[in-house]
Amino acid sequence: MSEITAKYSPKNVEDKWYKFWMDNHFFHSEPNEKKPYTIVIPPPNVTGVLHMGHMLNNTIQDVLIRRARMLGYNACWVPGTDHASIATEAKVVNKLKEQGISKFDIGREKFLEHAWEWTHTHGGIILEQLKKLGCSCDWDRTKFTLDGDLYNSVIKCFVDLYNRGYIYKGNKMINWDPEAKTNISDEEVIYKEHNGKLYFLRYKVTHEDHYVIVATTRPETIFGDTALCINPNDERYQFLKGKKVIVPICNREIPVIEDEYVDMEFGTGVLKITPAHDVNDYNLGKKHQLATIDIFNDNATLNDNGLHYKGKDRFIVRKEITKELKEKNLLEKEENYVNKVGTSERTGAVIEPKISVQWFMKMKDFAKPALDAVLNEELKLYPDKFVTTYKNWLEDIHDWNISRQLWWGHRIPAYYYGEGENDFVIAETKEEALKLAQEKNSSITPESLRQEEDVLDTWFSSWLWPISVFNGINEPDNKEINYYYPTQDLVTGPDIIFFWVARMVMAGYAFRNEKPFSNVYFTGIVRDKLRRKMSKQLGNSPDPLKLIEEYGADGVRVGVLLSSSAGNDLMFDEDLCLQGRNFSNKIWNSFRLVQSWNVDSSKPQTIESKEAISWLKNKIAKTVTLINGDFEKYRISDALMNIYKLIWDDYCSWYLEAVKPPFGEDIDEKTYIETIAILEDLLKLLHPFMPFISEEIWQTIKKREIQESLIITSSVSENAYNESIISDFEVTKEIISSIRNFRSEKGLSPKESLTLIVKSSDKLENIATIKKLANISQIKDQLNENEPSYTFLVGKLEFAIPFTQTIDTEAEKAKILEDIAYLEGFLKSVNAKLSNEKFVNGAPQKVVEMERKKQSDTLEKLTILKESLKKLSD
Repeated sequence: MSEITAKYSPKNVEDKWYKFWMDNHFFHSEPNEKKPYTIVIPPPNVTGVLHMGHMLNNTIQDVLIRRARMLGYNACWVPGTDHASIATEAKVVNKLKEQGISKFDIGREKFLEHAWEWTHTHGGIILEQLKKLGCSCDWDRTKFTLDGDLYNSVIKCFVDLYNRGYIYKGNKMINWDPEAKTNISDEEVIYKEHNGKLYFLRYKVTHEDHYVIVATTRPETIFGDTALCINPNDERYQFLKGKKVIVPICNREIPVIEDEYVDMEFGTGVLKITPAHDVNDYNLGKKHQLATIDIFNDNATLNDNGLHYKGKDRFIVRKEITKELKEKNLLEKEENYVNKVGTSERTGAVIEPKISVQWFMKMKDFAKPALDAVLNEELKLYPDKFVTTYKNWLEDIHDWNISRQLWWGHRIPAYYYGEGENDFVIAETKEEALKLAQEKNSSITPESLRQEEDVLDTWFSSWLWPISVFNGINEPDNKEINYYYPTQDLVTGPDIIFFWVARMVMAGYAFRNEKPFSNVYFTGIVRDKLRRKMSKQLGNSPDPLKLIEEYGADGVRVGVLLSSSAGNDLMFDEDLCLQGRNFSNKIWNSFRLVQSWNVDSSKPQTIESKEAISWLKNKIAKTVTLINGDFEKYRISDALMNIYKLIWDDYCSWYLEAVKPPFGEDIDEKTYIETIAILEDLLKLLHPFMPFISEEIWQTIKKREIQESLIITSSVSENAYNESIISDFEVTKEIISSIRNFRSEKGLSPKESLTLIVKSSDKLENIATIKKLANISQIKDQLNENEPSYTFLVGKLEFAIPFTQTIDTEAEKAKILEDIAYLEGFLKSVNAKLSNEKFVNGAPQKVVEMERKKQSDTLEKLTILKESLKKLSD
């Protein structure tokens, strides 16, 4: 065994072993005869940096993949990044803007050069940061959603779905993000409560001398009004039927229509209908064949239809038009009003409903097999509370709006050859498109073909991720897809259950007729101690790399896992990282203790060592069973806590104390060998959670070959264990703790040996361990009559410790009297409950039995205390 430093230094250890693992290709996987265990990473944005959500998610994935590797699977964790259309394009646009350049001035080709330059500069940052955390990804397999093979997969998929009739182009109401200047899907709209106002506008009835009052939250949209609507059953407005009104400021006549859709209780019971800028108004407009007037530019300023407000931002217009309406006596009143406003998930901008020609995908046929897979438990969600969320969305699924008005991404493979709405063909390449177009019009030339400007929604590439990373779209029967697919576990956040998880399941059945993974584990959201979601905006998220610098990667991994119970939000507290670092130090110091022992091959093994070894081996076997059960239920935090207690409490605090030789003496060889074997088993269990310190100690115990490294060593197998040996030692620990407490209370030195009296007929186990750890000189079964003593119970066992002359008997009598008074008061309250017929007959049987046990235990303790008091008084 080589020498180790007095203090554990995470930085030196982490850099050393990560390089060692990488140099020896321990993370790399190739198809072989072993059973595969595969995880695909939820690809972070290519321009992103590590945040606390990534820390939690990737720590869990690394625990799973390292454990699988040690269980003998061919473990493959595929890393990669997502091109993130909206986020990346916004960053590049802003960078160019700082240089006084507009993307439209330089054109698509030049803009994409800038985007690629940005990606090459920033794209690898987050993956490098994951290495600092210890993530054992197969970096040789790193993928990017705009890699050539993945790009081709997306285009091939689009063409296939179009040819099967699932993709179409349509003119519909969409969600427009005026900051990103693109439409987004319904799932990307986040609704937030907004303190606004309800404005009551006055619409003059044509050719009459009175007004109709209409309530709206958006007075700036009056320029797009094409009707007022009343409920035909509303008695108040019968006089309006068939009439027209004049839109305030616009002075344009619009009809009054009737529809039972109108809620007579909301506002004034009259609705202004603006078909171009509200989804419900749009539907009413189609039903009643109303005109549609679009009043907004792409950046949410008003266009020519906004009259003298042309070019002004919608929110500025809201303020200014309110003032104008007041001046013209066209505003009846204003009221404070709280409503939910749709905002862009990516930019935070308030969404503008807008009618637009976009590309859509029909989803209903794909939803059914994806739903059946979860309901039939072919694919399991953990925690299962998310099954309902998943089910509700798939049962009410809408067509997917898949086009985006961006340049960065997978360009839609539609090629236009004429000016007509349907003058286009769909093909994987321009050459194929030309052939198809020439079949329709032989005069078409390559120069006259124009490719669609829009790109596909980012999720349209990542929904193929478990298939495309193994090239399963381009080559459906290749060796890798056949070996690694379907993958085993997916670890992700519940916030992308619709965006990504459900769609990957749909893609799996659509393109391979099988699920993409067997289990989905949803982590919680990382929050601070005030329950706020951690974010850059709030400034409440620590820098993960600084945490690693301060506490070590192992310490941080322990910290985030201890914060995270299965599927619940994680209340992150930096003190848990400190706890993780302290755990590292505890393990290190315990190893240094073992290393400091000299071995005597001629010395016989002590009885207490045999007792401790027997107990701890059984305890390890039981813990292995427990943690295997935890992993089956994806209770990763519970698994870690079981290992934590096994090492800190059982191994460090009890086992090592029981087997360590007296000061200045050597340890016997058999106990030392057994101790090292136990330590190695503990390191195997610990490795998936704390890979660095476990590998460091493993390699320091003795010289090992490369193929004997801990990362690829077989884990501890599940074996039978003797529960009675474990429970007996728990009693032993309680006896020792009671004796130690007695010493502490009475101010007795640990070096002063005591006599222990066993006053029960039950057999006492682990006598040698009790004698050693409690410093007991002798154990007797009889107390001298009237000899004052301290008495205590451990389960049904009764013990006594005779007082020495150093004990203050008067103080002891006072303490016993105080305990008797407390127990008599407690017994009185228990007796009152048990004498109450309502309680005895009405409470659950278990509760009543618990109270009866409290009664009998208290009576037993009182008897012992009164006997002790009598002896002290005699």
